Amino acid sequence: MSWERELEELAARQAFAARMGGAEGVARQHARGKLTVRERIDALADPDSFREFMGLTGQATYEADRLIDFVPRPAVEGMLRLDGRKVVVTGGDFTVRGGSGGAGGGLGSELPANRRALEWRIPFVRLLDAAGGSVRSFEEIGRTYLPDGNVWSTVDVQLLSRVPVVSAVLGSVAGLPAINACLAHFNLMIRDTSQLFPGGPPVVKAALGYDITKEELGGAQIHTRRSGVVDNVAEDEHDAFRQIRRFLSYLPASVWELPPRGDTTDPVTRREDALLSVVPRDRRQVYDAHRILDAVLDRDSFFEIAPRYGAARITGLGRINGFPVGVMANNPRQKGGTTDLAAGSKVIRLIQLCDTFHLPLVSFADEPGFMVGLEAELAGIERAGARLVQTVCESRIPWITFVVGRLYGVAGQCHHRPSGMFRRYAWPSANWGSMHVAGGAAAAYRREIESAPDPEARRAEIEARLNALASPFRTAEATGQDIIDPRDTRRLLAEFVEDAQAVLATQLGPPAIPYRV
Repeated sequence: MSWERELEELAARQAFAARMGGAEGVARQHARGKLTVRERIDALADPDSFREFMGLTGQATYEADRLIDFVPRPAVEGMLRLDGRKVVVTGGDFTVRGGSGGAGGGLGSELPANRRALEWRIPFVRLLDAAGGSVRSFEEIGRTYLPDGNVWSTVDVQLLSRVPVVSAVLGSVAGLPAINACLAHFNLMIRDTSQLFPGGPPVVKAALGYDITKEELGGAQIHTRRSGVVDNVAEDEHDAFRQIRRFLSYLPASVWELPPRGDTTDPVTRREDALLSVVPRDRRQVYDAHRILDAVLDRDSFFEIAPRYGAARITGLGRINGFPVGVMANNPRQKGGTTDLAAGSKVIRLIQLCDTFHLPLVSFADEPGFMVGLEAELAGIERAGARLVQTVCESRIPWITFVVGRLYGVAGQCHHRPSGMFRRYAWPSANWGSMHVAGGAAAAYRREIESAPDPEARRAEIEARLNALASPFRTAEATGQDIIDPRDTRRLLAEFVEDAQAVLATQLGPPAIPYRV
């Protein structure tokens, strides 16, 4: 006697689940320019690699003990492969109750997606398209409830110090899913399609009394430029999936492994003559720091993170001789490369990412210092600077700095670490000190300048005298600072990164200090 009847019922239930919220809900999703959750997973995953779990969970309708309808839960979860590597994925299904959670769980429930990623030690990807909690759930369970979501959020926090986590905001996301968007090492949203907020326009209207659109409240221009809540913006969902794949390609499956080595066809002996002139002699001229990264890193390997926010600092991931590295560089084209709150927060996140997942960090420093002025004071630049100093001093990953231009003050010291595997080289274009000669001379020699018959001439004379002392070679005479031909940067960096692998192997496991969002 076979089990054909039960297999037919299984197939029927799977067919019901595949309908998601029904033809009308799917049509609305497509009309908004969005893929359905199952289309998203198919587009993200390696072909035929998705293995769903909890796919039979939902609300069934019976007639005389015969199943006549079934509405799946508003999420699709499972394991899939990205470029051959396994990840756990959870995707909100907006076609079912707008992706809002409802009643479920309880005794005997299977492990949720985040717990599986934690226990299996593999990356976790959220495809967010959910409105958060819904008052409809009150009718379903026949009561209200005390907010206790941290029973799940505790696992999401633990994940950050164990496995890579990515959140993609693919629609209007509110409530707990909006927080989950930030409980990640990398997040992104879609231009003109995604919005992110704790409560949408109706909630704002009820609480504050004014009208606002979803895009005005939490669109990509808000969160990737001004708030810094989201790292990158994608042109469409397929671009988002490409960025997710690329970000994860630099990282190990978990903190118990080293990052995978990639292509090594770009010779480490490559020397770029363009590096001799990339930093102009005239300090008032700006330059494109991306040219340095393109010349030194493996070709086409740089993946920039949060390019629109805190643009005075470039941060991202790259490769040198195939080995993944964290990369940061001051950007003279934005605020002169000065470290403001936004730029500092990007640096802190990058250091934490490297420390958690065992990537050496390379810094190309042209640091004029922390941002000054009333706006910076109102924003709390000193406390932000203290956090950056603390993060630098607590880090443990191998770190190498190339001083290509200025290195001033406390912000300058944040390109240096006195402990662990640290190396620093300087280009002949480098200059440094506690502060800029111009501003420092005006402060230190104020009385002498003001009392001179020609104050402007005396100021210029003092600055010329001080500038004569600013040659990096004079520093090298006293301190042993190594000054190099800029064209040797790639070769020296490759040697450092290869040597770093032995140190990184001793640091496997969870970070000494938990990852902080």
